[in-house]
Amino acid sequence: MPQLGESIAEATIVDIKVKPGDEVAVDQEIIDVETNKAVMGVTTPCKGKIEKITAQLKETYPIGSVLGYVEASEADAARFKKQAPPPQTVAEEIPARADQEVKPARQEKVAARDGDGARPGGLPVPATLKGASFVSPRVRARMAELQLTPADLAAITGTGAGNRVTIKDLENFLHKIDNQSAKEASAIRTGVADAMRRSWTRPLSTVGSSVNLDPVLQDRQSRDPKPGPGLYATRALALALAESPTAAAKLIGNRVVQSNSIDVGVAVEAEDGIMVPVIRNAEKTSLADLVKKYQELVDLARKRRISPDMQAGGIATVSNFGTFGVEWGTPI
Repeated sequence: MPQLGESIAEATIVDIKVKPGDEVAVDQEIIDVETNKAVMGVTTPCKGKIEKITAQLKETYPIGSVLGYVEASEADAARFKKQAPPPQTVAEEIPARADQEVKPARQEKVAARDGDGARPGGLPVPATLKGASFVSPRVRARMAELQLTPADLAAITGTGAGNRVTIKDLENFLHKIDNQSAKEASAIRTGVADAMRRSWTRPLSTVGSSVNLDPVLQDRQSRDPKPGPGLYATRALALALAESPTAAAKLIGNRVVQSNSIDVGVAVEAEDGIMVPVIRNAEKTSLADLVKKYQELVDLARKRRISPDMQAGGIATVSNFGTFGVEWGTPI
């Protein structure tokens, strides 16, 4: 499993495109993996023949895991000899609201070998909410058996002493959800849910102003292809940030670091969630070129082919939900 981005520690196998005995070329995509940001391809390090694939579909593997073997020449084998990376210790922490009690969770993630080490997906850090704060040892054992986290039990109101969640409360809850339609959450859906939860810890301030869009709509009629109103807003935002550079700076420690370019993210509806590819140097990009860049990014996002690098580094984001018939809204 290659390194798929700075903040990515694991990925899920979603497609295996080869079988043992297949001849492969160098840099040929043979496995598709899904992270909480995108679907990406794993390529061969050299040409040769597939000896075996040890990875399993829908299983999650840490970075550095062996997913399979290529039978190669002695020269290529010497260049790409297997090197086991040291175990990774990943500390992940999600801040809580004032009424939550959350302890930092630390997970040991060790690079798997020969297909071992797959683990089920889920939110990276459980959030301990009021309803699930007090559980009995029997409940904890049952949760471990079903691979549930305290976040999964957040909707349960305990009936035991001190609002403790009892085994009966848990079984009643499980019986209810057994009768409801359900499907496995994709990695991006899990990532969106986790980001939404973290967003509630951020300060939120909204101001609004009415704007006459007649000149914009007139200009749009004269162009081919026609830019969407959201792209006019994107370009206006980029120009405004370029004219007011202090608004485009980041506070890092006690230094105000100025951005070298105005990189604006655009929210795109994708399967199971939202992806936010970034348009680089938006303030220097003409409206016509914005249309072209935006369409390319939308097509890639809807195919889940936006890499983490293409979603990183933006200093502002435009989210257009007017297409859903909404007159006013605040993006989270």
